[in-house]
Amino acid sequence: MDHITDGFKGRGSAENPGNRFDKIDFIPSEEEIAEGLSPSTVFYKDATRSIITYNDSPDVGFNAGINPYRGCEHGCIYCYARPGHEYLGLSLGLDFETKIFVKEKAPELLRKELSAKKYQPQTIALSGNTDCYQPAERRFGLTRLCLEVLHEFRNPVGIVTKNYLVTRDIDILEDFTSWNGVLVAVSITTLDPKLKNLMEPRTSEPGLRLKAIEKLSNSGIPVIVMVAPVLPGLTDHEIPNIIQSAADAGAMGAGYIMLRLPYGVSDIFSRWLKRHFPDRMDKVLNRVRSVRDGELNSKDFHDRMKGKGIYAEQVKDMFEVAKRKAGMKNNTIELSTDHFRRPGGTQLNLL
Repeated sequence: MDHITDGFKGRGSAENPGNRFDKIDFIPSEEEIAEGLSPSTVFYKDATRSIITYNDSPDVGFNAGINPYRGCEHGCIYCYARPGHEYLGLSLGLDFETKIFVKEKAPELLRKELSAKKYQPQTIALSGNTDCYQPAERRFGLTRLCLEVLHEFRNPVGIVTKNYLVTRDIDILEDFTSWNGVLVAVSITTLDPKLKNLMEPRTSEPGLRLKAIEKLSNSGIPVIVMVAPVLPGLTDHEIPNIIQSAADAGAMGAGYIMLRLPYGVSDIFSRWLKRHFPDRMDKVLNRVRSVRDGELNSKDFHDRMKGKGIYAEQVKDMFEVAKRKAGMKNNTIELSTDHFRRPGGTQLNLL
């Protein structure tokens, strides 16, 4: 029998219930430790009430996205999503990498939102903000569960990831291809493992990302490579090799995004350069400014993804030449919403 009290003098509440951001008890397995999952990472329950986010940006190739996690243990120093943690009263530095918010109800929220009559079938992006295959996914499996819901509704999905873990879901992604419902983009910033470890410490090695492209392609799953971001003066010279290596692995197309450093990301990126590449720091930052109207970031639509100016045009030309040499013809495919269905009902186009 529950203990009931009239309350405490001078206090409005007589209870102290769990916080909606309660920590999730977490003991990493040997496999997770081996792949670099830090036992000091703290996971919190994220009690979000909706899961599909919408945007109207002309720079983004999708209007709807799902992010099962807030924060990302990959720890990419340049990540544009870092400032989001500041809205939670946390730091965009280590907090972003070590305090991960887990949307445990993401699958059931997704099913509810897809079932709503007001929902208009469209491609949904997984990883529009943080990587849906970051190390936490191996434990919580929310991306897999969301894919199962999308598959149930025959809703097309676009995936962007730096993690080999995407190959775990080849079985379900193969089913998506039967109705032209999936495109996977594997992001490769550098082919240099040492630079990768400094810049993207908990992401999959470059060789594993190429292996992921190969496995996806061999399974008939459309896959492209994203050279994202291009770091001026640091990784730009790798563009041709990245594209050729991805093409050899089976990538059908390629895209790129120029480095952008919103808000405090510019500060932590600059300090990172000073720690690891002091001799190249000025060169890198000056080249970033050369494509950003003298600043380290641009908020202008269209220009913010590719940059502008002479150097930006040089990068664009290098990218296009590399694609032609690699025999790449397509960057994307048109995914189909024609097979969308609500379980228990008929296909949308027959209503």
